Amino acid sequence: MEVGAEGFAQRLPRLRRRILRAAFVALDMEFTGLHSTSLEPSLFDSPAERYVKARQSVQRFTLVQLGLAIFSKENSNKYVVHSYNFFLFPSTLGIRDVEFTLSASSIQFLSHYGFDYNKFLKDGIPYMNEVQEKILRQKLLAGTWKVCSTSNADRDVLKKAIDEVTSWITAAKEEDTMILQDLNGYHMLEVQLVLRQALKNVWTEPLGDKKVMVKKVSPEHRQLLENSSYDHCQKKLILLSARGFTNLFQILVKVKKPLVGHNMLMDLMHLHDKFYRPLPESYEEFKRNIHNLFPVIIDTKTVTKSVQKKCLLPRVSSLLEAYAVLCSSNLNPKGPPCPVIALASGCSRYAEKKSPHEAGYDAFLCGSVLLMSAHLLLCRSTDDAVEAEPSFSQYLTVLAEHVNKVNFIRGGVSSINFSGEDAPCRHPPALVVHVRGWPGLTERQIYQEFKARCRFDVRRLSRNQFILLSNKYKQLVLRDYRHHPHLQVSVYRHWRHSPSVNCLLQISGIVALWSLLAFALGGARSC
Repeated sequence: MEVGAEGFAQRLPRLRRRILRAAFVALDMEFTGLHSTSLEPSLFDSPAERYVKARQSVQRFTLVQLGLAIFSKENSNKYVVHSYNFFLFPSTLGIRDVEFTLSASSIQFLSHYGFDYNKFLKDGIPYMNEVQEKILRQKLLAGTWKVCSTSNADRDVLKKAIDEVTSWITAAKEEDTMILQDLNGYHMLEVQLVLRQALKNVWTEPLGDKKVMVKKVSPEHRQLLENSSYDHCQKKLILLSARGFTNLFQILVKVKKPLVGHNMLMDLMHLHDKFYRPLPESYEEFKRNIHNLFPVIIDTKTVTKSVQKKCLLPRVSSLLEAYAVLCSSNLNPKGPPCPVIALASGCSRYAEKKSPHEAGYDAFLCGSVLLMSAHLLLCRSTDDAVEAEPSFSQYLTVLAEHVNKVNFIRGGVSSINFSGEDAPCRHPPALVVHVRGWPGLTERQIYQEFKARCRFDVRRLSRNQFILLSNKYKQLVLRDYRHHPHLQVSVYRHWRHSPSVNCLLQISGIVALWSLLAFALGGARSC
């Protein structure tokens, strides 16, 4: 089900009821970009270093779509899934205009998979974090709010409405009314606020179906209406509308259902930054905040890596491949069958057609992979017979080692632990490149030199030495560069190549030499 700004408020109560009844909620996001070119993940990164890089990217890019799949367990061994695509766009009411960056490759990638940018731009649900909400609340109380309608289309809508009303009102009598039509989503509120602020003798009411009623009233009558509980433009309702999707985020935080994702570090960072608070500088503070918001997080990437090892499944490189493998194989012939996963009637399109990189579909895949993986692990973890209808709490028990462990792509650890300390960093075997007769060589040039042979991450070790890291470097690199005129490649040995160790050895050598000289000179005097 696709949800934009126009129908979001009406669907919010039903969404809340479904989340309250859910066993867990799966989530996926699509962005205007992932990583800035200069901030690519590296095998050298510790979790804290990666967070610093990713934080800058999250601050530059924004969400275009958030997928939510709500998994509810029925009486039998069956889960019913309500899957939603929410188109999102930053709030433009009362806060400083939001700026974000578009990555050409990300935009092209989503376009290839049929993403509708018109829905993102024209009907995106607004949202704001706590800092932005505080600013808006202060401006509403002071009466200094304004609408940041920066696009020509927005300005045209507002200008057209104001022109129609000002032309009508000069000849209108008190209690006369007129209807403004074809107002989409957020414009319904914007037009009313602008008209009320500009004209003190009008009153507005939304009629639904993209219409707003405008009535000419006396100033006294206007004051009575403003104090009425039926005013759709009360400050608390304005705030509720401007918060938009943040209202749903706060429901998720309040109910504390298990939150499931796939490679979900960037998802969690955007959740924090866009709906909670700007990302803190401290990596540890970010982890604490996320754990307080969502005490149970499960990353299906870490789960499927474990399932592959324990159950000898084929290697997969994507969520869709993992789903296909788990669906196509009879992986547990002796145990009870996996739970039935049924899409609700409004989401049946996903049962008929694959829609990769559509956030709602990927969220559905994510939750399905979790259930099938957990069932397989449960059956393999005990010699006793597994119940025909295992509870979700039993699945959580067998997944305990993976709870709050979020996959860490290309780095010094395999996962980030959101409920404790991270494991120590362990890097793969490194190569060291010694440069001779090639002055001014940069890390980028070294990368370009070796990328045809293997994907290496490069870091400068000293003025004429570079370290290369790869998950699986090829012996042919050592062979091919054995007689290279400028680049000598060897396996990195800490005691031999570390600048700190070399410095310590040099100092030790100098101290030893002075000691020897002092001993020799002292011995000469005694003679």
